[in-house]
Amino acid sequence: MSLFRRMSQVFQQKANSALNKVENPNEALDLSYEKMLENLQQVRRSIADVLTSQKRLEAQRANLKAQYDKLQGQARQALQQGQEDLAKTALTRSQSIETQMTALDPQIAQLQTQEQALEGTAQKLQAKLELFRSQRETMKAQYTAAKASTDAMENLTGLSEHMADVTLMMDRAQEKITQAQARSAAVSELADSGILDQTAIGGPKDDIEAALSAGTLKSNVDLQLEQLKADMGLTAGNAPESQASISAAPTSQTAPTVAGSSTNVAPIEGESTDSLVVRVAGESRYRVPANIKPALDGLDVAMEMAINSGDAAGLAKCSEQLQKLLVSSGVVLDDSDLTPSDIIVPSPDMSISEAKTLLAKE
Repeated sequence: MSLFRRMSQVFQQKANSALNKVENPNEALDLSYEKMLENLQQVRRSIADVLTSQKRLEAQRANLKAQYDKLQGQARQALQQGQEDLAKTALTRSQSIETQMTALDPQIAQLQTQEQALEGTAQKLQAKLELFRSQRETMKAQYTAAKASTDAMENLTGLSEHMADVTLMMDRAQEKITQAQARSAAVSELADSGILDQTAIGGPKDDIEAALSAGTLKSNVDLQLEQLKADMGLTAGNAPESQASISAAPTSQTAPTVAGSSTNVAPIEGESTDSLVVRVAGESRYRVPANIKPALDGLDVAMEMAINSGDAAGLAKCSEQLQKLLVSSGVVLDDSDLTPSDIIVPSPDMSISEAKTLLAKE
């Protein structure tokens, strides 16, 4: 797993843990109830809008009906006066108005159907809201009782954080008391035996004599070791092949340069094909083109090798190259931009010990 992905997972774990600590079931229930109320209000506003449109069309149809009746009356009056052309004109206009009235009828019927459907939805939401209201109060009461019971039992059994601190302090105090009593008894016993009154030179615990004894013991051990090698035939000229291979193996490896690195890291899930969002730990975020991903992968491998080998200079150089790459090819994102980060990289001033500590928490 690459260094950048591991850092991203660490940050996600910390964020989830923080959210779990601050999340309150009672507040979540209250928020859900408010959302349901908002939905019900939205449906009621929609009903009012549909009804308004329906009434407007009905008023328009009534106005057209009045014009139609007027034109029909004018046509009759014109015929009574012998003005047939005028009667035709009135009938033509009434025919046009009748067409408009016919077109309005299905629209009014459709709005009536929508209004009825919205009213049914509002009734269902109202019933669901009433049911949730009673369930919410029950669930809040259950959570409060369970939390109070848990707190009481933790305090009673010493599992709560406060009682654990008190118990730990008592244990440390008891340990110190026991240690002081044991030391007092040891000093008293040494004083009674007279050992503390003997001089350092020439005494039974003379430091020179102890050093000579240690030298003699070491010489005896070396002599026995040489005798054992002679018995087993393990001389300098015929050492086992495995030992020779080990001694001939290289003791160090040269880390590949960033520019020539061909290591490919698996792409992070949700990563854009055109650009990437890179967060510098504790600092800014950059949107960079996706074609610099190989360079990021090479820096990833080089920084991980520097951290594992304890190469502070190599890590600082890689961090400097990484910062230059982001600044030269990327754009700094504003704090209001909520786009999730695809990659999280170490800060330029992160030390090897801080990086190892952060990765150890994964």
